[in-house]
Amino acid sequence: MKRGLALFLAALLTALALTACGGGGGYSGGSDSGAPAASESQTAYDSGGGDDWKAAVQEFGFDAPAGGAGEPAGPGAAPDGGETQAEDRLASAKIVYTADIQAETQDFDTCTAALEDLVDGLGGYLEYASAGSGGDGSRSASYTVRVPAKEFRGFLKTVGEISHVTSQSRNADNISERYYDTESRLETQKTKMERLQMLLSKAENMEDIIDLENAISETEYQIEQLTGSLRHYDSLVDFATIELRIQEVLRLTTVEEAPPTFASRLGNAFTGGLRSFGDFLQGLAIFLAYNWIWLLFLGLVLLVVVKLSKRRQIQRTAAFREARERGNGFFNRKKDGPKNPDDKQP
Repeated sequence: MKRGLALFLAALLTALALTACGGGGGYSGGSDSGAPAASESQTAYDSGGGDDWKAAVQEFGFDAPAGGAGEPAGPGAAPDGGETQAEDRLASAKIVYTADIQAETQDFDTCTAALEDLVDGLGGYLEYASAGSGGDGSRSASYTVRVPAKEFRGFLKTVGEISHVTSQSRNADNISERYYDTESRLETQKTKMERLQMLLSKAENMEDIIDLENAISETEYQIEQLTGSLRHYDSLVDFATIELRIQEVLRLTTVEEAPPTFASRLGNAFTGGLRSFGDFLQGLAIFLAYNWIWLLFLGLVLLVVVKLSKRRQIQRTAAFREARERGNGFFNRKKDGPKNPDDKQP
């Protein structure tokens, strides 16, 4: 048992040492230039070694994070200095473009149709779309738009032409470090898989075979995870993401310059006040038209409450008058008592 594990470790260390020498002091891709031949692996397998081949694999660096000392961060990484190197680094950068837009329109149907035609024309798609109407009857729509990254600026410009943009924010997130680190990890895991499969074909001890198969299964899982991460990054880089909300309005929001004189400011304030009052009356009319059933129901409830209150008041008044006419209680004592305390009774 111990001799088998010792031989196994020696084979693995020899293969990894040859790979490290061929890579120039650090693994930087998936090159096969340092891969040992089958005869070399067999000779190393027969030479003897330590006790735990798993620890040796981890210690050598297969499971360590990529991007460490002596290892480039990615294809765009280069030593300092030189305009060409800076341009290459920028060309290989992985940038994720995002934007958030709030827009208004007076023609909702035309605007939304033009937006969908624009997305199709640029080769993009609508990842999410929803539309609805408010209590005042105005409609709104929310979109998550994905367009090719090279069409990002053109899309933002065209949206400002088919609608009235009230606010806009955009962001460019450089994920090059994360992307190339994941890519390097993936290449490392692929190389590890090749070594494990090669050693599995040479193994004869059943326990070693089981351990190698378990290690291969774990490595396959890591490869799938890293491959999925790279696909997700590629999707974010290749297609920009825009969150867009369009609101239907009666009057577009305008940004007016400050008037130079007091008379101009006073006139604009007077005009704005009349416009706001007109908008208020329109909104009130729409509200009454939209909620007239509830208002009618509330009016009927108030009418019933008022009638019941009046009826109860009439009943109380009648009871009070009846008690007074009978002359009982307080009214009788008050009537029979002396009018003046100084008067003497006979």
